[in-house]
Amino acid sequence: MKIELSGLSHRYDVQVLRDLTLVLDGYKAVAIIGISGSGKSTLLRILSGLERPTSGSVRVNGHDVTNPDYRRSVGFVFQHHSLFPHLTLLRNITLILEKTRGYDLQRAEARAMEFLDLLRLSDQAHKLPKNVSGGQAQRGSIARALSLDPEVVFLDEPTSALDPILTFEVLSAITDLRDIGKGFVLVSHVIDFVHSFADYVIYMHEGSIGEHGAPSILEHPQSRELRDFMAKVPDCAFR
Repeated sequence: MKIELSGLSHRYDVQVLRDLTLVLDGYKAVAIIGISGSGKSTLLRILSGLERPTSGSVRVNGHDVTNPDYRRSVGFVFQHHSLFPHLTLLRNITLILEKTRGYDLQRAEARAMEFLDLLRLSDQAHKLPKNVSGGQAQRGSIARALSLDPEVVFLDEPTSALDPILTFEVLSAITDLRDIGKGFVLVSHVIDFVHSFADYVIYMHEGSIGEHGAPSILEHPQSRELRDFMAKVPDCAFR
């Protein structure tokens, strides 16, 4: 996976990202961390093509992220599962495959079941989202994203709405996906998971990249800001 940021800035009513320039190449999983309001989710949304930057350029695997065609090459998993509530987990996937990829129903069902099985959800395929656990619904969202065969999967704090047990369930499932040949870019507040899953970490502070590097920066931060952040984040039992 290759990510290129050049002079990236973004603002709403206030400046959110400030002149970010960074080139990453050859990493499988990049984690973005930082306190609320540091710009991490905005950076993720721009990288995924969900938002256009105010200025600067962003390329992911050679794609200009502002090109509408780029969205077909990525998958996005939100904080809440975002499944259609009136459709089963299976139909949530087959409908998207039919409408966006031109699959017929038989082929769509075969592909959907492949990824539901990968996420350990084959026995839940015919249930509505309200009739499965929050962790299962979120895994259904991940299965739907993967079914579209994206180059990169973006995950925006996918466990923020879950209790510790369901958090462990979802993060364990994501860990199992690390070697399936996709790139992953994620925002997470679960530092143990970041340390074990990511091979590169970006720490955001007040809209700028405060520190970046291998996950070892979490153990030996060089900046005062990252040291303070690591001292304040809660311990997590994820392993």
